[in-house]
Amino acid sequence: MEKSSSNETQTLTSKKELLDCTEGEDCQENGLLVKNPKSALQLVEDGNKVHPSHGDKGEAGQISNGYSVVQSPVPCNGIGDGEDVQCTAPAATTTTTTTTSTTCGVEAQPQLLELEERETWSKKMDFLLSVIGYAVDLGNVWRFPYICYQNGGGAFLIPYTIMAIFGGIPLFYMELALGQYHRNGCISIWRKICPIFKGIGFTICIIAFYIASYYNTIMAWALYYLISSFTSELPWTSCKNAWNTVNCTNYFTNASITWTPHSISPAEEFYTRHVLQVQRSKGLDDLGGISWQLTLCLLLIFTIVYFSIWKGVKTSGKVVWVTATFPYIILFILLIRGATLPGAWRGVVFYLKPDWQKLLATEVWVDAAAQIFFSLGPGFGVLLAFASYNKFHNNCYQDALVTSTVNCMTSFVSGFVIFTVLGYMAEMRNEEVSEVAKDTGPSLLFITYAEAIANMPASTFFAIIFFLMLLTLGLDSTFAGLEGVITAMLDEFPHVWGKRREWFVLGLIIACFLGSLSTLTFGGAYVVKLFEEYATGPAVLTVVFLESIAVAWFYGINQFCSDMKEMLGFTPGWYWRLCWVAISPIFLLFIICSFMSSPPDLRLFDYNYPYWTTIVGYCIGTSSVICIPIYMAYRLIITPGTFKERILKSITPETATEIPFGDIRMNAV
Repeated sequence: MEKSSSNETQTLTSKKELLDCTEGEDCQENGLLVKNPKSALQLVEDGNKVHPSHGDKGEAGQISNGYSVVQSPVPCNGIGDGEDVQCTAPAATTTTTTTTSTTCGVEAQPQLLELEERETWSKKMDFLLSVIGYAVDLGNVWRFPYICYQNGGGAFLIPYTIMAIFGGIPLFYMELALGQYHRNGCISIWRKICPIFKGIGFTICIIAFYIASYYNTIMAWALYYLISSFTSELPWTSCKNAWNTVNCTNYFTNASITWTPHSISPAEEFYTRHVLQVQRSKGLDDLGGISWQLTLCLLLIFTIVYFSIWKGVKTSGKVVWVTATFPYIILFILLIRGATLPGAWRGVVFYLKPDWQKLLATEVWVDAAAQIFFSLGPGFGVLLAFASYNKFHNNCYQDALVTSTVNCMTSFVSGFVIFTVLGYMAEMRNEEVSEVAKDTGPSLLFITYAEAIANMPASTFFAIIFFLMLLTLGLDSTFAGLEGVITAMLDEFPHVWGKRREWFVLGLIIACFLGSLSTLTFGGAYVVKLFEEYATGPAVLTVVFLESIAVAWFYGINQFCSDMKEMLGFTPGWYWRLCWVAISPIFLLFIICSFMSSPPDLRLFDYNYPYWTTIVGYCIGTSSVICIPIYMAYRLIITPGTFKERILKSITPETATEIPFGDIRMNAV
């Protein structure tokens, strides 16, 4: 198949050429490939009109997946009727066009379609940086290093690499390909794949709302730290503040002070007693009041998010040039600084020293699978949304390999950034690295790393750039998560929200802010931990498991690979087919069963989560996944026919995907 530029059009200059179509055969005329003689073809009749281009929005309509729609007066036998067709439309983004059915032997029936142009990325790098910015988030900085040393150090890289090759990357590639081919968000795309699974899209939107409700609160903590860093002496270096207790021990400024089991660093007290104020909450059953300082920080973050995504990928694609690249500059600076600290080698040895016996433990492989999955991030609707704004023939195979490799390497390098500093901390405390590295999750950044930075030369500078890095890492992940919801809703309800994107985004941001209020309380850190463990993990795993089954087994692996050949010019090999059909679903089922068999035993600071919080956690997770069976039941009820006919109709694609051949469009049924 030949590709032509967007400014080229196929012309019909001869009225004597016939298009002989028979049922089940492929036909070609004037560069037009007919996959199905019953498909609706739109051809350009350019007798008296200027060829449309991407900039002439009023000259050509747009079909639902974003490609140009043009008219054809050509009846089934391919012979023109001798009349020139005039296309006129107002200068707007939508236009009403007449299309003609080409079913042989049946008189053509004109249809009126009102169709709209789909936005695309301004540059290829906008897309790549957006995907990298989404995949590389705060978890790469704190979760991977901790899981790595906890599960055998250098030995952990073996299961991590295996799980990436056979699980994470194939699923990542699959979502990019689906989004780019069908050019729809996570809800409406199922009409073109397997309609009965449309509930997956609604589940993804609810999960994204939960994530936005707690993830941005962590960024509010980072913003509070950033603002507090603009002082000559960082506030978490002293035990003389109003929030400090008698156990506060500042061993950096006084070498004679001994670190005891009851000692608390000033950095820990700043985080727990001043920023979070957890001492004013008794736990999840008594969260206390709302912190007005954190509320203002979160409000500022959501304001930045709104003005970065309100106009679509044209604006967010520019913002990520800063938010996706800046963290790498800072990571490099911190890596160099950490490597020059005394005791840094102790941290590196602890990070990478292999414990081969760990490879025999099942939980190590579960952690490896979960880490690569949540790091690459399929199942959140983001990859579908971002890829849907690509050009049809973009090489998403290459994109998947590049972005997933960058993501995994970032996680690995982040480990050196963290553990060189932990080695320095162990040297200063005269303790083992394992004792210093007890903090996990956000505490690793806001307590341990913040304390180390505070006691470096030029501490104010390093504190500012470090917390700026955390903000930028979080921001582009938030851009991506919300864009997945926005794209899904605008594609599903184009007549309601198509012209009101700014208002929809504003309403979504307000809803996320209101949903975050519980995490802004004095016990908000306990809520964040609960949501992080239960609201997203099992639900997203279930979503991607069902998604892989729907694509590989219901839509069909052969049809999916045929779509990819149409789009990329080559068919995926046996390795990719095997991963999509069997290995990746087994990989996901393995993680789900492991989680369900042993739910996490939650503990934060000195607070042990009561048993009832586990039930609440499962209820939160189920509240999103329940959309899938509910929609399946709804679909079967509203579909006419016998039960067997309802099943068949519900698993058969109901909407054709329009694919380009040059500048001629056809429906792939």
